[in-house]
Amino acid sequence: MSLRHAVLGLLAEGPASGYDLMKLFDVSLSNTWPATQSQLYAELGKLADAGLITVAAEGPRGRKEYTITEEGLAELRRWITDVEPTRVTRSDMLLRVFFLAQVRPEQARAYLREQAAVTAERLKHLESIRPFVEDGTDDLSRYGRIALEYGLRLGRAQQEWAEWAENQIQ
Repeated sequence: MSLRHAVLGLLAEGPASGYDLMKLFDVSLSNTWPATQSQLYAELGKLADAGLITVAAEGPRGRKEYTITEEGLAELRRWITDVEPTRVTRSDMLLRVFFLAQVRPEQARAYLREQAAVTAERLKHLESIRPFVEDGTDDLSRYGRIALEYGLRLGRAQQEWAEWAENQIQ
């Protein structure tokens, strides 16, 4: 996935300013595809230059509201249906697990305990997003609930695994 397609997807739901898009990222896509403010605004400029979005309105203090163009919608649809998703298989967290024998058992257990704690925090964040997606009736909320459920289930499995793995170390 790219930031380009994330922005196009959000704008396909309706016009938004850069500020509005950052808020949407924070409550919807941050777990899937995080973006900083500077990355987002740079991407908005690139998308506008490419003719994939346009400035629909300008407000006070230079506020711009963007909307997706037909070309942008076509690109989003092409990406959704024709581009094979990348399936990340690298994990430096798991690579470290392979080499935990190089540290003392208590350090190895602490590492795994920390992984469980990090996952627990991520799950708390996902749970905090739940009201936003469950209250909405738009497409972003509807499909956001499906993506949220994936994140919750995956997170619970990762936390359970880390707790199990900690108990495997003598």
